[in-house]
Amino acid sequence: MNKEDTSYSKYIKVFWKIFGFGILGVILLFVLISLGVFGKMPTFEELDNPRNSLASEVISSDGKVLGTFFKENRTGAEYNEISPNVINALVATEDVRFFKHSGVDVWGLGRVFWGILTLNSGSGGGSTLSQQLAKQLFPRQHYSNPISFGVRKFREWVIAVKLEKRYTKEEILTMYLNKFDFVNLAVGIQSASQIYFDTTPDKLEIQEAATLIGMCKNPAYYNPLRRPEETLQRRNVVLSQMLKYDYITQEQYDSLKNLPLGLKYHAADFKSGPAPYFREYLRQILTADKPVRSDYASWQMQKYHEDSLEWESNPLYGWCNKNLRPDGTPHNLYTDGLKIYTTIDSRMQKYAEEAVVHHLKDYFQPEFDKRMRTFKNPPFANNLSDQEIKDILDRAMKQSERYRVSRLAGKSDREIRDEFNTRIPMTVFTWHGDKNVVMSPMDSIKYYLGYLRSSMMVMEPQTGYVKAYVGGPDFKHFMYDMVKTGKRQVGSTVKPFLYTLAMQNGFTPCTMVPNAPVSFQLSDGSTWTAKNAGRTGKEGQMVSLKWGLANSVNQISAWIMKQFNPENVVTVMQKMGVYSPIDPVPSIFLGTSDISLYEMVGAYGTFVNKGVYSKPIFVTRIEDKNGNAISQFKSDQQEAIDEQTAFLMVNLLRGVVDQGTAKRLRWNADYGGFKAEMAGKTGTTQNQSDGWFMGILPRLVAGVWTGADIRSIHFEDSAGQGNNAALPVFGYFMKKVYADPGLGYSQSEKFVMPQNFNVNLNCGGEGASPQQQQPQQQQQSKSQDDQFF
Repeated sequence: MNKEDTSYSKYIKVFWKIFGFGILGVILLFVLISLGVFGKMPTFEELDNPRNSLASEVISSDGKVLGTFFKENRTGAEYNEISPNVINALVATEDVRFFKHSGVDVWGLGRVFWGILTLNSGSGGGSTLSQQLAKQLFPRQHYSNPISFGVRKFREWVIAVKLEKRYTKEEILTMYLNKFDFVNLAVGIQSASQIYFDTTPDKLEIQEAATLIGMCKNPAYYNPLRRPEETLQRRNVVLSQMLKYDYITQEQYDSLKNLPLGLKYHAADFKSGPAPYFREYLRQILTADKPVRSDYASWQMQKYHEDSLEWESNPLYGWCNKNLRPDGTPHNLYTDGLKIYTTIDSRMQKYAEEAVVHHLKDYFQPEFDKRMRTFKNPPFANNLSDQEIKDILDRAMKQSERYRVSRLAGKSDREIRDEFNTRIPMTVFTWHGDKNVVMSPMDSIKYYLGYLRSSMMVMEPQTGYVKAYVGGPDFKHFMYDMVKTGKRQVGSTVKPFLYTLAMQNGFTPCTMVPNAPVSFQLSDGSTWTAKNAGRTGKEGQMVSLKWGLANSVNQISAWIMKQFNPENVVTVMQKMGVYSPIDPVPSIFLGTSDISLYEMVGAYGTFVNKGVYSKPIFVTRIEDKNGNAISQFKSDQQEAIDEQTAFLMVNLLRGVVDQGTAKRLRWNADYGGFKAEMAGKTGTTQNQSDGWFMGILPRLVAGVWTGADIRSIHFEDSAGQGNNAALPVFGYFMKKVYADPGLGYSQSEKFVMPQNFNVNLNCGGEGASPQQQQPQQQQQSKSQDDQFF
């Protein structure tokens, strides 16, 4: 062997030694990384259960997502819920050999090693989808030298290989798409589909899927809201990759590349979307802590009492703190991926919201604006003094967020008042969209006080399921909830509770009583005489109780009250679900006590539910992120009044619609014209400050309140009465409900008469003088064949 051969042989040996040591070094490096020598590696448990912050979903009874609670707006999607267009675009663009490798693609390692040598992490291109998922699940740190950068890459390879062993290819793709942050609070393919294209992942079209997958390269740069042109170009790159690997045809590519982005952007904002007042109420009660008395101000003792009762009796109140996860920690509404199945029907919710907006925007607010032109100091009524108005505005200023922030900043009262009276640019609400104006903060307070509010709640009385919940006209600008949180005087809607007491004690709708003033001796020795509000007709005559309630005649209510006592009325109300404090005074039937719409709807449901009170509920069950039921809920029910009394009350309340203060539901062209069996009661408080309407149908009960933020802002004429202020909302709503066959409500439905019912409901002889006819307290029998009204 010559010297050249010997030298060549030595080089070969050196090469193989270096190669062998290199292989051993790589193996050793993999082993050391797996053992965690270069940093903690994920455990088997962490690989099986990677930590994801999942948004909790609020789901309607008809299967629609009403909204989410989130730290990251991510909702998991299953593989079969993702369009093949998304999968094809992802594989073609990010990892075309995905289904052929086991986590590491050797063909791309050259680019990776070049990145290590040049410290250029952007030159990569060898990262597989499994490696990218590893990077998402177990985020890398920033490294500044080739060795640490290489260790990072090896670490990702090890995790990728482990992921490939523990998950199927389909599961890895699903995890990747659920984990990826598409920016603009769109985390995961489910949220991205909804936010950018108003659809679900399974319905994404090819060009939409290409847009979202194009964002995976750099979502901050390829942000379709900020850089639509660059995003469009990137989308077309994805389409070209799909063409290259035969996922689409040349004809499809030529057509799709010329389409615009076609965004249908819906911001993930808790102040927008369906049922915002309901979702906020739900968030508050689910995360509520156990009430502690010291956390409540002295004037909040009733609130403390109600919250304490809710904590003890309502399993939904404080649910997150009452129910623990397997690890013993409380549930987290924002990260646990809970599915909260509610009683709300998305269609009925939509109709209720539209009814409130339509009434306020197109009729009631314009009418009030006309009246305000005649006020001395609008929006305040003319019966207020300048000092009273000043005090109201001062309180409103001190309750504002601007005032609170200024006080925390250490500003003096004088400085703050100067700021409130300085004109500045701002954006304010109008019924035709937000408007940029220049006005002082104090003027903006008066501006917003001039807007009337309205709220509505709809319930299924047989189950207690709340089907619609509208706390106000616009959650962004008027966040105070007037369904469950706010309470107002209820006016004449309280009278049916008094009439219930009469029906329980032998009276009937046809009992005749005198329509005359009635006086009461009060505890302080003074005398109070109940008189009618305006001209009701039939003064001094004998009239039926049915006529008295239909026309909301105060003197008839006073006559009934004279036969009993206020404490009895309070007892009836409490049995029917009213928990707010009620003053047991003779004038109780005027409705001067503050009660929530929630309480009133629940109580009125008793009439149509055969005397059984069903507590209104909002949620039927809660599931964990894996679909396992954690909690189930049903309404607490109890017999409040007997079935016959309940049916007599339904008959009385039908008279209100058929011939009384709500009869426009029969003839009004815009919100009336109903032929259905329907009952209800209007209510108006002093000075027309609050307008109410309670509507009853065989399978629905609804309540509407309308008024201003404070009671000193109101109409000064009958335009503010309940039949103008609140009743139209009910009418608009029911027109849409009856027009939607999918809801299953029909105008042919009937109220159910109790078995063996034999009370005469065909009232005659109205209008006789008290001398000609005495009050009748005995039930009048009539055969089942007779006519009932």
